Amino acid sequence: MVSARSCEISDVALAYGFKGGIGGVHDSRTIMLAELQRLLEVCPQNTTPDQYRTAVVEDNALLKGSLEARRGAFRRLRELYGLNPEVLLFHALRDLWNVEPEAQPLIALLCAVARDPVFRGTAELIVETPSEQLVTPQTLSETVSRAFPGRYNPGTLATIGRNAASSWTQSGHLQGRSHKVRSRVRPHPGSVAYALLLGYLCGERGEALFGTPWSRVLDASVHELRQQAILAGQMGWIEYRHGGGVTDIGFNYLLRNGKEGR
Repeated sequence: MVSARSCEISDVALAYGFKGGIGGVHDSRTIMLAELQRLLEVCPQNTTPDQYRTAVVEDNALLKGSLEARRGAFRRLRELYGLNPEVLLFHALRDLWNVEPEAQPLIALLCAVARDPVFRGTAELIVETPSEQLVTPQTLSETVSRAFPGRYNPGTLATIGRNAASSWTQSGHLQGRSHKVRSRVRPHPGSVAYALLLGYLCGERGEALFGTPWSRVLDASVHELRQQAILAGQMGWIEYRHGGGVTDIGFNYLLRNGKEGR
């Protein structure tokens, strides 16, 4: 199971595209939601890793001003999302991406939390912060400092705090410009299906899938998550069964072809 507090990921989950250890993208970038949306808009689902690189670096699909900026954008997007259909987390993200555009910010957020240990270190703070309460970049950087003691100097921590605040704003968890406050997000069937999948890949099963860090990021009660899971099941994204006090959730569609991550 994932621990949002300790930022640990199980060895089993690493095989599917999760990342553990230390480091991450947020010392220089955010979750880059707009760039990801643009890239996946111009690249079809069967795009190869080399083709993603060509689109960003050679064709300048993200409209960057220099070759160095293009290379940097591709490198960071690849670190955050995989950009490889053989990486299960990215393969599932693409399965759900275009069928429910409203869910894209939360799906991207969930994938970034799974693949960026530093950003994951801020998730519990966000989840536990009440609505309308102020969240500052300094608070986020202090949280990272406690999760990774001695790892980052004050300047880097300040950058991480600002980037993390921007990322949580892009996902809808924070609102405001100079003063950001906590705002509740609204999950959709696609984001719930993705969150349940992440929990499943980390070893949880049944009813426990509604209590993982991934599900908690969606700001919804178990009842609300269950209702969205039912809808996701009706859409064919997951198999949801509940009866006699037993919950069974399967992922035949998202796990088809036996794909594993790297």
